[in-house]
Amino acid sequence: MEVLIYLVPLALSLGFLGLLGFLWSLKSGQYDDLDGAAWRAVADEEPDESTVPVQIVPTDQRICGSGRRREC
Repeated sequence: MEVLIYLVPLALSLGFLGLLGFLWSLKSGQYDDLDGAAWRAVADEEPDESTVPVQIVPTDQRICGSGRRREC
């Protein structure tokens, strides 16, 4: 029974921390757009190729079909 002296305040403090975390998430707008993420997850759109980054490699470092570094 003496352990309850430690467990009750610990449980109350953890519950209070959880409540503070939930209130912070409400204040910061975490729940503003509930449908947007769900629709983005099931959207069939392919990413636009113009948004894919392109790596520019100097001509002296290109690897040609034979696997050797030379000018193609």
